[in-house]
Amino acid sequence: MESGFGYGVIGADLHVFGDGLPLYVLENWRVPPAADPAWLWELPSRMLNAKHAVVHFTGRANELAELHQWRQSGPRLAARWLYGAGGQGKTRLAAQFAKESDAAGWKVVTAIHGPGTVLPPPGSQDMRLSDAIGLLIIIDYADRWPLTHLTWLFSNRLLRRGVPTRVLLLARTPDSWPAVRASLANHHAGTSSQLLEPLPDSSGQRAEMFTAARDSFASRYQVEPVGLDHPGSLDHPDFGLTLAVHMAALVAVDAYVNGHRPPQDVADLTVYLLDREHLHWARLYGDATHELDVAGRTYQTPPEVMNRVVFTAALTGAVTYSVGATVLGNLRLRPETDRIIADHGACYPPANQASVLEPLYPDRLAEDFLALTMPGHPAEYPAQAWAPDVAATLVTRQHRHSALPDYFPRSVIFLAAAAGRWPHVGENHLYPLLHQDPQLALDVGSAVLTTLANNPTIDMTLLEAIEARFPEGRHADLDPGIAIVTDRLTNHRLNQTEDPAERALLYSNLNQRLSYAGMHVQALAASEEAVVIWRELAEADGAYEDPLAGSLESLGVDLSSLGRHVEALAASEEAVVLYRRLAEADPVTFEGDLAGSLINLGADLSNLKRYEEALAASEEAVVLYRRLANSDPAVYREDLAWALDSLGTDLSEFGQHKYALVILDEAVQARRRLAKASPAEFEADLAHSLNVQGILLWSVGRHQDALRAIDEAVALYRRLAVANPLAFEADFAWSLDTLGSRLPKLGQDREAEALAASEEAVAIYRRLAVDNPTVYEANFAHALNNVSIRLTKSNRHDEALAASEEAVVIYRRLAEIDVATFKPDLANSLETFAGVRTEARQDLDHAKCAIRDAIEIYQRLNETQPGRFKVEMAITHRTAVQLLGYVGCGDEAPSLRHQIDIRYLDVKAMLLYLKNALTARALRWGRRSTPHP
Repeated sequence: MESGFGYGVIGADLHVFGDGLPLYVLENWRVPPAADPAWLWELPSRMLNAKHAVVHFTGRANELAELHQWRQSGPRLAARWLYGAGGQGKTRLAAQFAKESDAAGWKVVTAIHGPGTVLPPPGSQDMRLSDAIGLLIIIDYADRWPLTHLTWLFSNRLLRRGVPTRVLLLARTPDSWPAVRASLANHHAGTSSQLLEPLPDSSGQRAEMFTAARDSFASRYQVEPVGLDHPGSLDHPDFGLTLAVHMAALVAVDAYVNGHRPPQDVADLTVYLLDREHLHWARLYGDATHELDVAGRTYQTPPEVMNRVVFTAALTGAVTYSVGATVLGNLRLRPETDRIIADHGACYPPANQASVLEPLYPDRLAEDFLALTMPGHPAEYPAQAWAPDVAATLVTRQHRHSALPDYFPRSVIFLAAAAGRWPHVGENHLYPLLHQDPQLALDVGSAVLTTLANNPTIDMTLLEAIEARFPEGRHADLDPGIAIVTDRLTNHRLNQTEDPAERALLYSNLNQRLSYAGMHVQALAASEEAVVIWRELAEADGAYEDPLAGSLESLGVDLSSLGRHVEALAASEEAVVLYRRLAEADPVTFEGDLAGSLINLGADLSNLKRYEEALAASEEAVVLYRRLANSDPAVYREDLAWALDSLGTDLSEFGQHKYALVILDEAVQARRRLAKASPAEFEADLAHSLNVQGILLWSVGRHQDALRAIDEAVALYRRLAVANPLAFEADFAWSLDTLGSRLPKLGQDREAEALAASEEAVAIYRRLAVDNPTVYEANFAHALNNVSIRLTKSNRHDEALAASEEAVVIYRRLAEIDVATFKPDLANSLETFAGVRTEARQDLDHAKCAIRDAIEIYQRLNETQPGRFKVEMAITHRTAVQLLGYVGCGDEAPSLRHQIDIRYLDVKAMLLYLKNALTARALRWGRRSTPHP
C-alpha cells in the first residue's frame, strides 16, 4: 500500500514516484465483457467506442498481416510504433491483434500511464508467463507518455523473461518516435514503425467496411439492413478514416429507425450524433412538472448543465473524485456537485470505479464536440457562450507559481487537435488563452511546443510570444520543441523580408537552435545559407566581417559534427583569420570571439591528428580567456571552462596527464558551479568534463576517484539522452564505453556491470552508425572491440567472436579510405580478434592470420614513420609469441622473436607509452566541438 493506493505485480517490476504513485500499471489483457444491448442502443455514440467491439473487425487485413509478421520474426525483443490520425482505427486493429495473439498462445499485457490518469482499483496482476510462447505489451496514447516513463517501462524485467517479446505503441503522429526508438536501442530492441494509411477510395475497402458496420449496427437495433446504403459517396477524403465510415453506417441505421433523413458529409454526421447526445440528456432529465414526488427523482441535472459537464470532461478526461469535484465546483453549477457527478456517471459510466468525468468517446468525436460547442463555427450546431469561460478555467494557471494540474496536457492537446480541423478553436479560444500566459507552453514541455508549431492554423504572434521566453542557451528537455518552433518562425519571417542582413540573422539563429537539438544536417543547411549571405555583405562592407566569422565558426562545427573534418578545418581557419584581424583593431570587443574560434580550430586540428597545432590553439585560447575572466568573470567564466576542457584534452595527447588533470580539475569545478545555477544549460558540459577527468584520473592511477567521475558523467548523460537523444546519445555512448573498459580493472565483481555498460554503448553506436556512418562507424568499431573483450571474460564466446569480427570488418573499410588514421586501429582490432579466438578455442587459423596481419601493418607503418609504432609492434609480437605457444604452435614463435626482440625494450616505458596512447584515444572518441556562445 503506497499513499493510499495498493497495487502489486507478480513476475514484473513496479516503478513508482517518490510519493508512491506508480509511473504505470500493467494489466493482463482480456476480452472486454459484452455491453448490455439496451444500454448501447439508448446512446448511439457508445457503439463507436472500440472497446465495446460492436462492429466485427473488417478490412485492414494487410495491416493485421504486417503485425503478425512482425510478431513472428526478428529479434527476441522488438517494438513497433503504430501511428495514424485520430479515428483511423488503431485501437480496433490493436484489439484484434491482441485477440489473435492471445489465441495463439501469447501473453498479452496492457500498460496504463500513471500520472494524469485514474489508476485501476487496487489489487495485483500476475505477470508470470507460465506456458506462454511470447509476450505482447500494448501501450495506447504512447505519444502522450513522457519519454522517461516509457524508458522505465522498457527497463521492466517483464521484458527480459527469455521469450519473444513485442511492444506495440499506438500514437497519432511519428513525432515522438525517434526519441523512443533511441531509448529502445539501449535495450537491444528491434524497432520499426507502421503508418495506418487512410482507407483507399478505389479498392472497395470502404464499401466493404461500411456494409459490415451497417449490418452490425442494424443487428443491435433489431432491424433489417437491406436498403440502408450510404446516401452520399464514400470517395470523399474524409471517409479515409475508419471512424468516419463507421459513423456513416451508424447514422444510416439510427436515422432509419427514427424516421430521419441521414446527412451525407462527415461534419453533419458528427452534428447528428451530438444531437442524439443532447436528446439523451433531455430524456434522462424528463419533465419534472407532472411528477408527484420531484424530490425523489434520481436524475436531477438539466440538459444545459450536463452539456457543460460533458464539455468539461472532454477537456479533463477521467479524474479522481476529488479533482472532479473541485473542477465542477469552480464552475458553480447547479444542482450540487455530488448530484451532477452521479448523473454524469449515469450518462457516461466510468471505466474505473475510482474515477469520474469519463469523457465522450471516441476521442475524435470529443474533439469535434469541443469545437462545435465553442462559438465561431458555421455548422448547424448550437455554440455555447459559456464554453470559452469553461476552457479558460481549465487552461489557465490559477496562481503565478502554482503547479499545472495533471489534466492540463490533455486539455491543450485536445484543443490543439480540434483547432487543426476547426480553425476558430485556435484563433478565438486556445491561442488567446496561451497569449495570456505563454510560459504555459514551455512548462508543459517539448511535446506541446511541437504540437503547436505543427498546427497549420497557429497564430504566429503566439509562437513569437512563446519564443520570447525561450532560454538563451541550451535546455535539454525543451531543445527539440524549441527547434521546431524556431524553424516554423524562421520560414514565416523569411517570407516577410528581403533584407539580406535580416535573412542571415534568421538563418544564424535557426542554426544555433537546430544545433542545440542535435539536428546537425538541418543546422548545416542553415549555417551554409548564413555564410553565403554574410560573405556577400562583407565583400561590400567590412563591418559585416564579424557576423561572417561567427557563421563560419558555426559552419565548421556543423561540418565537424557530420564527419567532414577537412571542410570544417577550412571554415574554422577562416574564422580565426577574421577574428584575429578584428581583435587587433578592437581587442575589447573581439578577443573573446577570437578565443572561441581558436578552441574550435583546435578541435578540428585534433580531429585531423595535427596535435601540436591543436595544443597551441588551445593554449592561446586559455591565455585570452583567463585575462578576460579576471576582468569580467560573470561573462567569461563559462568560456574559460570551455577552453580549459579543450586544453586538458590536448595536453593528454602528449602524455602530460598530471598537468592536464590540474587543468581539468579547474574546468570541472567551474562547470559544476554553472550547472548548479542552471542545470538545463550546463549539465551537458559538466558531464563532458567529468568523463575527461575520469579518463585522466585513471591514467595516473587514481582509480576510485576516476570511477566516481565517470559514474557521474554516465548518470548525467543518461538523463540528457532520454530528454534529447538526438543531441546527447553519442556522448552517452562514449561515457558508457569509458565505464565499461575500466570497471573490470577494479575486480571480477565488476565484470557484469562493465559488460552491461559496454553492450549499451554498442547498441547506441550501432544505430548511430547506421544513420551516420561517416561520423560514428569508428566509435562503433572501438566499442565493439571493447565489448568483445568483456564478452570473452563472461564466457560468451560466440557473441565475442561476432563482435570482434565486425570491428575488424569496419576498420578494414575505414583504413582503405584513410590509412593514416585507421591502419593502427585496424592492427589493434586484429590483435583483439586473435585473442578472442584463442580464448574461445575457435578459428585458430584465423587467429594466426590476424596476428600476422597486425604485425605486417605495424611494420609498414614503421617504415613510413620510423619509431612511431615501435612499441605497438613489439607488444603485438609478444602477444603473437604467447598466443602461438598457447595454441600449440610454439615452433613458429622463434621466427617471430627473430623479427623483433622485445627483451631489449624498456617494458616500463612500453607500458607507459601504451597507457598514454589508450588515454589519448579514449579522449578523442568523445572530443566535440560546440559553437561559441
